Amino acid sequence: MLDVLPVFSGDARITRLFTLVPGSDFGADAFSAIDALGGRTVPWSEACGRSYDLIVAASPKGDLRLLRGPHVLIPHGAGFNKSIRGEGSAHSASGLDPAYLRRTHDRSPAALHALAHPDQIARLAAADPRAARRAKVIGDLTLERVLASTSLRDRYRAALGTGARKLLVLVSTWGPESLVRRHPGLPAQLVAQLPYDEYQLALVIHPNERSRLGTYELTERLARALDAGLVLPDPHEEWASVLIAADALVTDHGSAALYYCAAQDRPVVSVHQGGGELIPGSPMDILLDGIPRLSRAEEIADALRAYRPGPGHTAAQAAFAPAGEAMDRLRTEVYGLLGLAPPAHGVTPRLLPSPAPATRAPAAFDVHVATTTAGVRITRHPAGTGLPGHHLAVEHGAAAERFARSAALLYRRPLPASAAPVDLVWTADGWTRHALSAYPGCRSAAAVLPSGGCLLRVRGHERMYAAQVEPRSEAGRIVRIDPTIALSAVHARLISPQPAAPDSASVLNCLVGERTFRITLRPATDAEAAQAIQGPSDGP
Repeated sequence: MLDVLPVFSGDARITRLFTLVPGSDFGADAFSAIDALGGRTVPWSEACGRSYDLIVAASPKGDLRLLRGPHVLIPHGAGFNKSIRGEGSAHSASGLDPAYLRRTHDRSPAALHALAHPDQIARLAAADPRAARRAKVIGDLTLERVLASTSLRDRYRAALGTGARKLLVLVSTWGPESLVRRHPGLPAQLVAQLPYDEYQLALVIHPNERSRLGTYELTERLARALDAGLVLPDPHEEWASVLIAADALVTDHGSAALYYCAAQDRPVVSVHQGGGELIPGSPMDILLDGIPRLSRAEEIADALRAYRPGPGHTAAQAAFAPAGEAMDRLRTEVYGLLGLAPPAHGVTPRLLPSPAPATRAPAAFDVHVATTTAGVRITRHPAGTGLPGHHLAVEHGAAAERFARSAALLYRRPLPASAAPVDLVWTADGWTRHALSAYPGCRSAAAVLPSGGCLLRVRGHERMYAAQVEPRSEAGRIVRIDPTIALSAVHARLISPQPAAPDSASVLNCLVGERTFRITLRPATDAEAAQAIQGPSDGP
């Protein structure tokens, strides 16, 4: 609904009011979204007591006939792909169910039934011939926003903190056949399976499922994955921004995947296991029939590699009319119903907002190390999500103390500048000596400097070492890694019996996924060891 209403933007003759048709089990969060925007809501009892110049609804369900005024029915979701068990007519597509369409049209026939694709007119005619007489192909205004926002992909990825990683997004519809009901452990399983420095995960959940559980219960159920950095976008607009940012998708039979496929042809795999909800021949049925199926989290890499371009584009073509004119078409129709001339100014789809980053980030990692002729391969997983690795690397001051007590590599990042009138700051030498003394099980202690370089002290070694990782150039871009990844490579080399610690500058190759980064390793100078591990002060 909020994607549709901008057709009236800038028109002082129009007053927008919101009401919620009773009967939904998922209504509470709908009002929350309107309240967050400052929209004026009207209680249902009050809404039924007056007449309106136009009534816009996103579903034929409920007692819409009690609202007096010309009705406009707009698409809800994309493609009419699902039937809802125990609701309306058996095996009818939700949104095209004759049980609801006829009940509504008997008393208050829609002045306009807006549809997103020409094929949907035939489907509507089969469900309710009277409704089809007032149907027109308008297009999908949510898709218009998605397509208008595709150039913001880099901005969205920066907001999410994706970087050079691949963003894998899981999308779940609602109900007993949804991803979150049938595969509740999949997010945590994928977190354990995919290297943290190569993949970022996000989960887009249908608002009904979020409303059913409540935010607190949902986040508690997803706690393991959220602690490991899972992104859980807001269900109002952020979900679409995240789809634009995505590199790959895991979907059930919900229609969100069709917006992803319409915007780009990138890998998509299915976890749908069948059932009675998916409508045969619908756009989602076309998509799911042509993409790889994921049976176990361990097979995710193979499933993504098995995707071949084409099915997503075909399914999107079956769901959406050619994009670009939906807002103008709808604007013409609704102003005609109002008997008003549209304002002289045009309207364009509003760009989607940037999504919020993950609310939690891991600060302790099980680090797997493989020494090859090409260098040292580092693969990190959030601690406790999978098997222990070569060593446990922990950020002091960000991870729980139990992780710090077990760390083989303990590191500290720069603290923000202090506003204290008399400040107290660790030097790299002082903190690494303190850490090795305070944590007897620790083999190496390191400080990440504000410059991005690192200083590391190994238990039993007389000297400190300086490590600097070089960025790499890649197709016109610069790729950098978190210096703490390089610290794990240096730690693995220096605690190994061979080769010996360097007496002068040497180069160590660090392999992360398919990329190789050069690390310069050398003994640290006294001046470097005396550096403060804190950001520069902004004060006098």
